[in-house]
Amino acid sequence: MNKITAAITAVGAYVPDYVLSNQVLETLVDTNDEWITTRTGIKERRLLKEEGKGTSFMAIKAAQNLLEKANLDPKEIDLLIMATATPDMPVASTGVYVATEIGATNAFAYDLQAACSSFLYGMSTAAAYIASGRYKKVLLIGSDKMSSIIDYTDRATCIIFGDGAGAVLFEPNTDGLGLQDEILKSDGIGREFLKIEAGGSILPPSEETVKNKQHFVFQDGKTVFKYAVSGMADVSEKIMERNNLSHDDINWLVAHQANRRIIDATANRMGLDESKVLINIQKYGNTTSATLPLLLSDFETQLKKGDNIVFAAFGGGFTWGAIYLKWAYTKK
Repeated sequence: MNKITAAITAVGAYVPDYVLSNQVLETLVDTNDEWITTRTGIKERRLLKEEGKGTSFMAIKAAQNLLEKANLDPKEIDLLIMATATPDMPVASTGVYVATEIGATNAFAYDLQAACSSFLYGMSTAAAYIASGRYKKVLLIGSDKMSSIIDYTDRATCIIFGDGAGAVLFEPNTDGLGLQDEILKSDGIGREFLKIEAGGSILPPSEETVKNKQHFVFQDGKTVFKYAVSGMADVSEKIMERNNLSHDDINWLVAHQANRRIIDATANRMGLDESKVLINIQKYGNTTSATLPLLLSDFETQLKKGDNIVFAAFGGGFTWGAIYLKWAYTKK
């Protein structure tokens, strides 16, 4: 019997309509287009502005986009994994609500949180469920409304993040396609450098925490950048070595879109030509859990069956890793 691997068989996405350009940011904080572009590669990002709509709204849209494109009955989905750092609310799982809203009534669902590595960790989790033989269709969604946790007077963070969602469907494959290998890492040293200080069990919400802006993302940019460059590049290089892959063997690098310089450093370590690196950071900024599936959606027509793809991400915690996957279909 052929070994069961987990292949991505469909992709969906959603980004909000509102565009926050560098020019608009120039009116909010002391910054300019050239400064932002040279340091991050970001030109604009999308924000979900409608009142009362959160992460689940975008997740539902991305899932519906996938279901429509794949002509899939949501009742066939066995499991829905919601990768997010910005759930709709504490306690009540966002993924559970999304599953119900899209009609995935036979699926169980839950949230997975590993900051910007959430989707990458979710790929590993979804693939393990498929490889177990117990589940046939696992829907993995990455969705984040980063605008809900960003202080738009803090130029260190407001220039970086945007809102968006993407979804992929994992199904069993016996032809050797799909997820081949993974290297996932974490290190609690990162807790102090990228966080939201208040709102959790250590420092519950209070009038004082709101006044002190402790419910917004804090990032020590230089430290995070240093760890991200070495972390993402190390695991990407290592996964190539472990699978005897040269730069010629890799068709695409699908890297977390946090900073153009981090992506370039990873590609350089892998010896990859710029033409093999998927980039859309200029359009969306860092959408946290949504960056990887948004790349797959934007470039889906360029991906060919059998393509060797390396996924890489780095996030708060710290969390990071790389996944080697063989693409399973050519979009007609």
